[in-house]
Amino acid sequence: MMKPRVIVTRKWPAAVEQVLAERFDTTLNAGDIPFTATQIKAALLNFDAVLPTVSDKLPAEIFPEQPQARIIGNFGVGFSHIDTEAAKQRGIAVTNTPGVLTDCTADIAMSLLLAVARRTGEGERQLRAGEWKGWCPTHMIGAKVTGKTIGIIGMGRIGKAMARRAHFGFGMKVVFFNRSRVDDEETRAMEAAQLPSIEAVLEQADFVSLHCPGGAENRNLINAERLGRMKNSAFLINTARGDVVDEGALADALENGVIAGAGLDVFAQEPHVPERLIRLENTVLLPHLGSATEETRVAMGMKVVDNITAFFAGEPIPDRVV
Repeated sequence: MMKPRVIVTRKWPAAVEQVLAERFDTTLNAGDIPFTATQIKAALLNFDAVLPTVSDKLPAEIFPEQPQARIIGNFGVGFSHIDTEAAKQRGIAVTNTPGVLTDCTADIAMSLLLAVARRTGEGERQLRAGEWKGWCPTHMIGAKVTGKTIGIIGMGRIGKAMARRAHFGFGMKVVFFNRSRVDDEETRAMEAAQLPSIEAVLEQADFVSLHCPGGAENRNLINAERLGRMKNSAFLINTARGDVVDEGALADALENGVIAGAGLDVFAQEPHVPERLIRLENTVLLPHLGSATEETRVAMGMKVVDNITAFFAGEPIPDRVV
């Protein structure tokens, strides 16, 4: 019996690629060169499974009318880069990799919060440039973190993990907005308060951390009006999706002192980062490192393996989104 033909759009951890090669007729991307839209369309035409990452774009127009592909095994929890309705119309299943990247993404969010509050990026740049003149009482004064209020937008797995770090690690008060009611032992243990609107969270929080899905529904969720609701001493942290924030409005807010700073791991048009954000000293910018640990990236890859293995075996798919 012939093995299903599988194509991987980027280089994955070696341990995962080995398992894929053993189970399937697998085409790997050894050079790690991003696929073009034409290549992705060709993959959908010629392979039984296409395994993209969150950096690949799969809009409706990329889907052929009669694809060979029967499943898209996405390497990542977010799937707003895939037109799931177009996939569904053509009978293609779509899966993602939830759960396994929760802690590492929350770790990065907390790293960004600390770095932007305490100006560690600025400090390291100054030191490496040989510009540090020595300790003095007024040098590079930042913002205290312990005991402040953190506002979480999106109290799912990662939002809760971030809230735990903030509350139990730094004694922070937790307020949050979530579209559905969240009332469980975990949030009660943190004495986390669910507020009725995003605006209410923005007005109370010293740090706002975004953990909501991307895509059309949440595009520019944080816009000029909502940035204006934040304290001018507050900081915005985004490890969710770049399109959740209006980057132009954010640059305006940072340049004009509407808010104090921002820590960003994701951007609307990755790998492009707006020059205005790069120029600002009150930003900490990372190249989408949220899940970038060996343990997490292998676990993500193995989730994809489990999903497509179940699919081709005719079994229920663990992480099916379409």
